[in-house]
Amino acid sequence: MFQVDRRMFSHFDYIVPLLILPIIMISFYLVHELYPVLANKQLIYFIAGVLVFLFFIFIPIRKLSWLIPFFYWANIILLFSVKIFGVTKLGAQRWLEIPLVHLSIQPSEIMKPAMILMLAYWISNNPPNSEQGYGMKAFLKLSLFIMIPFVLILKQPDLGTALILFFIGYGILFIIGVNYKIWMSIGLLVTLIAPLIYTNLHDYQKKRVNDFLAEKPSYHVRQSIIAIGSGGLKGKKREEATQTHMKFLPIATSDFIFAFYMERFGFVGGFVLIMIYGLLILHFLMITLYMKGDYFTQVLAVSLALMFFLYTGVNIAMTIGYAPVVGLPLPLFSYGGSSFLTFMILMGIFENQMTFRFHKFKEPLSYQR
Repeated sequence: MFQVDRRMFSHFDYIVPLLILPIIMISFYLVHELYPVLANKQLIYFIAGVLVFLFFIFIPIRKLSWLIPFFYWANIILLFSVKIFGVTKLGAQRWLEIPLVHLSIQPSEIMKPAMILMLAYWISNNPPNSEQGYGMKAFLKLSLFIMIPFVLILKQPDLGTALILFFIGYGILFIIGVNYKIWMSIGLLVTLIAPLIYTNLHDYQKKRVNDFLAEKPSYHVRQSIIAIGSGGLKGKKREEATQTHMKFLPIATSDFIFAFYMERFGFVGGFVLIMIYGLLILHFLMITLYMKGDYFTQVLAVSLALMFFLYTGVNIAMTIGYAPVVGLPLPLFSYGGSSFLTFMILMGIFENQMTFRFHKFKEPLSYQR
């Protein structure tokens, strides 16, 4: 199944771990400064993340790709099960409890890698026309893999995760290639039904939109803006970061950790952090161009670029009042395990494809056609 080959060391993408390491280290420092107990839990998430990262690097994913459809549809069943057996937390029914061990899983988080892998599997086996891209028939088939989990997650309700899946899925199709006439038709349709979409939102979702459009931002956003502004050029010392340490800034280790970071490290620190994320996104997009023809790896690279862009962009925008507060974490930075593990799994699979792309199998891979 796996043989040590010196070529794997030359093909391994070292840029990704070099860029994510400072993000993880700064995150741990901030969480430990505010809540040492949470930092200990975060350390467990980090260790688990590294283990799953290494695990997915060394398993023969290309040989086991036939299992991807089973993985995808099993997660669809889990999403259906949430409505029947789901556990309600914070007013939303999104979790399934694992019997005997008293642990819960969130199928919507598992659905992210499941959907991305399913798109990669289908596209690699059915590559698009190089000139025109996918036609309507193929587009509708691919849309099915996106819209089924989108609708199921939207009903939990979890608008943030549903929209992330939606934009990642169709972002992948946009980069890989779909006939431009299809995109024009979709743009017109979305414009026409936008009022209907808004009227069907839940009350709390409408409130978030109204708070965003209101003349004055909500309390949470106001405190976040104050924290960011008070950081100045180079930030404040720990004992002077009153906005965070005196608990004026809500959810300082997760949703609004960027505001906490800005209060401590100022404009210079914020610029450096955004640059790191920007380099990660640019790197994944460059890999998409470099691996042209290897659709499986291209889909993984595009999905990671889109995930980092969407999560980072929305999280930072909501802390300064330019996006509704939707609870999306700052990737690999906000406290929590689900999102962190999702990113580490996808990056592990991506590194697997990069590291072992030189492997030759007895039967040619279907996506090499």
